[in-house]
Amino acid sequence: MLLVIDIGNTNIKMAVFDNDEIVMSLRLATAVGKTSDEYGLNVKELLASGGIKLSDITAVIMSSVNPNLNYTFEHMVMYYFKVRPMIVGAGIKTGLHIRYTDPKEVGGDRIVNSVAAYRTYGGPVIVVDCGTATTFNVISEKGEFLGGLISFGLKTSADALSGCTAKLPKIELVAPPEIVCRSTITNMQSGIINGFIGMVEHIIFKIKEETGYADAKVVATGGLSELIGRDSPAIDIFDRTLTLRGLNMIYKLNTARDKQ
Repeated sequence: MLLVIDIGNTNIKMAVFDNDEIVMSLRLATAVGKTSDEYGLNVKELLASGGIKLSDITAVIMSSVNPNLNYTFEHMVMYYFKVRPMIVGAGIKTGLHIRYTDPKEVGGDRIVNSVAAYRTYGGPVIVVDCGTATTFNVISEKGEFLGGLISFGLKTSADALSGCTAKLPKIELVAPPEIVCRSTITNMQSGIINGFIGMVEHIIFKIKEETGYADAKVVATGGLSELIGRDSPAIDIFDRTLTLRGLNMIYKLNTARDKQ
């Protein structure tokens, strides 16, 4: 079995693949202060809850946008699973042509999402990843990563609004039933969520206008994608497992020769 690990700024998402099937998925909070042993024991316990032993994992691939945890997880994988993890980065085969000024600058999560979206839905395709930051990635019909945009995240916006004002409270990110609301909390919820939807829709419109990809599929992923996207006609597909499946695809692409 293959264990895939996506290290984000807020959460660490993992899944166990048996061929192309996800047999278990798990999530941990990102905590830079944790040791490799603490993470290892957490992962061991979570896998055991699904009937999976450490020895069942024969390979690991990981991507990360948090460099502070790269060594911790690499060490954890080697100690607990007895394998060296494949790490998404420079030199890894992706099947995409990265048309970026410096390809090394592109976050591993953006590449992984782009690989999965292109291989699953074809191109041209636009991937919107709604996490701590919101990224927009554009892939051509030929499988070229053309670049995109990086903007603020929904939770980041809510935290900034409450943190930088004296009287506005922290709020739960849920969509109110109306756009015109009658309490401070629902006013904030409506403003943040509907404002964010407006940003996403405007950026998608401008991407399609600039690239000429009027019929490009728009795939949304990330923990907050459904919260903003269910009310947006600009989003065609919701795919919460996009990153995890992309890691599985990249692992297979890089080991295909070894299996021949």
